[in-house]
This record gives sequence, C-alpha cells and structure tokens, in this order.
Amino acid sequence: MRIHKDFQLTYCTNIHPGFDWATTFDSLRKHVPTIKKKVAPKKPFGLGLRLSNKASEELGQGQNLAHFKSWLADNEVYVFTMNGFPYGNFHDERVKENVHAPDWTTEERVVYTKRMFDQLASLLVKEMSGGISTSPISYKFWHETPEAAQKAFTIGAQNLAEIALHLYQLEEKSGKYLHLDIEPEPDGMLENSDEVLQFFSEYLLPIAGPILKKSLNKNETEISEIIHRYITVCYDICHFSLAYEEPEDSFRKFEGAGIKIGKIQVSAALKICDNPSGNEDIWNSLSLFDEPTYLHQVTEKLNGKVKTYNDLPMVLKNKPDFEELRAHFHVPIFMEKFEVLFSTQDHILKVIDYLHTHPVSEHLEIETYTWDVLPIDLKKELDASIIREIEWFVNAFKA
Repeated sequence: MRIHKDFQLTYCTNIHPGFDWATTFDSLRKHVPTIKKKVAPKKPFGLGLRLSNKASEELGQGQNLAHFKSWLADNEVYVFTMNGFPYGNFHDERVKENVHAPDWTTEERVVYTKRMFDQLASLLVKEMSGGISTSPISYKFWHETPEAAQKAFTIGAQNLAEIALHLYQLEEKSGKYLHLDIEPEPDGMLENSDEVLQFFSEYLLPIAGPILKKSLNKNETEISEIIHRYITVCYDICHFSLAYEEPEDSFRKFEGAGIKIGKIQVSAALKICDNPSGNEDIWNSLSLFDEPTYLHQVTEKLNGKVKTYNDLPMVLKNKPDFEELRAHFHVPIFMEKFEVLFSTQDHILKVIDYLHTHPVSEHLEIETYTWDVLPIDLKKELDASIIREIEWFVNAFKA
C-alpha cells in the first residue's frame, strides 16, 4: 500500500506455506483480505508475493494467472514485488543452506527467475515498477577455494547478464520497468556492501558488458547504465545489521558506485549483549531460537572485522566470550527486547530516518518469515501479528 508518494509498503508472503500454487493461493485468500481490511480498508493493498518454482510453474498453467488477476482486482490488491530467493519449499522441512539451491551458476535459477519476471510484468500496474529479490549468487561454502569462487562469480555474472537483457527487452515490449534485487546475507557469496561493489566492478560489469553489447546496439556507457538499471540490491535490514554496517554508510557506498537499491526488506535480527545477570541467562534465552528449519548464522565484530559462526548451535555449544553477538533470526520488527535479548530494531529506525531525506528505494517489504519457529511466547495469531508489524512500521515512519 502507498504510505507516501515515494513509497509502497507490503509484507512478504513467504510467512505463509506455499510449496505449490494451490497452497499459495489458499494462503492468500485466507489471510490477505483480513489484513487489508485492517491496515488499508479504503485503498488498494500492495502484496509481496513469494512463489516457489513449482508454484510459479503452476501459476502459468490453464487459467490460473487470469483467475489470480481477477481475484486481485476484486479484492483491491496488487503485486509490485516478489521474493525469488527460495526456489523450493520454505516451510515444514529443513531449509538451511539449501535456500540458495539451485544457485546462480545453474540454468534452473535463470529459467525460474525469467518466468517470474514475465508473471510479474503481467500482474504489475503499468505506472508502477516491479522487483524480485534473489540469492547473492550462491552459498559461500559450496565454493571454498579461490578458483571455485571465481568460477561461481563468473558464471553468475554471465547468467545475470541474461536476466538484464530479458528485463531490457521486457521493458521495450511492455513499457514496464522491473529489476532483479540481489540480497546479501551472512555466508552468502555476497555478504556486505564491499563485496557487492567488488562483484559489480570485477565480475558483473566486465563480464555482462560484452555479452549485452553483442545483443544491443549500445556504447559502453549505455551498457553500464542498463546493467545498473536492471541489476540492483535488496537491502535486507536484518542482514546488513549482521554485517555491522550502518545504513547511511551502506547507502552512500552504493550511491557512489551507481548501484541502485531495488527493495528494502524491513527485518530485525537478534542482538545479544553481555549483561550483569550473567551469561547463562543469555544462553538459556538464545537456546529458545535454536530450531532445525532455517540457517541462523551468528556474527561478531572483532578488531574491525566480522566473524561469522555458521549456525546458532555452534555458538550455543561453545558459549564463547563476547561483547556483542547478532543472530540471523528474523524476529518481529515491533520487538525491541525479549527476556535478556534485544533486537536490531534500531537499524530499522535509522533506515526510516534516512528515507525521509533520501528515498533510495520505493519498495518496502516487511519480511518476518519465522512465525512458525518462533519461541512460544512470541507466537501470536498470525493475521494479528502481521497487522501489528505493518501498523508499527507505519507509525514509526510517520513519527
């Protein structure tokens, strides 16, 4: 929904089950009208649609897409952003590092992403832009040697060139502007702003440029502008807080390099600070977030560098001494504190402050997908929880 002339706000439907289209659509019909009635009763409600590969395939079959468009129109709901990061199932089974699979070294990822862009173009209202967030090339530990990492980055850049060409041609044909939003995260091959800048300068621009020049009658400056127009960054606030980056610093780095922010995902990480009551209380509280579905990397800043523990069980087992830890667990954005733990909600507030004077992205998507695995004391009725998150953000934005 539009919360300002410069911003569209939604929530990501990866919070709902949706392995196939029938399950996805059932979730939307069950939850979205109730949420809209509360937060946008008299205006259209934007949606952050998550589609698995199977759901996307099935959406394209028969009259499914036409029926979905009719349902959207009947309910005053529109889609302007999509989550194309998880390819497969995202609920009720172990996901962990497989959230990256298949990665950007594979044709499967290219086909899936192109199909979703075609579907988004069909759904998108013409005067709006649209975006799809995606994996940061791959999972770091699948390409551990320098040679393997270089190969993955090279193939990834080649495949992203194919996406940029597809989006250029799509805009030429439809008049609709869509962009692919690369989402850095801990232990992804792109984790922070410096690694994104390095990927653009050392791989994407020098590799994608010649590929696009073969297909388009453009000079080098125009090719660079095309790449920067269609390949952008998804700034997930939780993920960048885990990299110990201040929002203003990250945004200024991207702006200086000509890299656009396609989408801001509004999310909060856990923050663990030493406290007078003793570490055992911290470990007991933190253990409530140890669950087997998702990766929960833990980061620590030491001597100016960020150290990453691959998953929460490693930290709970070793109980290292620390001044501050941050854990990759998307907690409710309205949660400032839980028992002796805190959240990185302050980073959300800093982003809001920056947006008031620097509207770096028009797409804002609340992404708290962990309701199913939250500690019991944080699990409330789902619709009410989503409504509370949206209302909290709107109030914070207006403050």
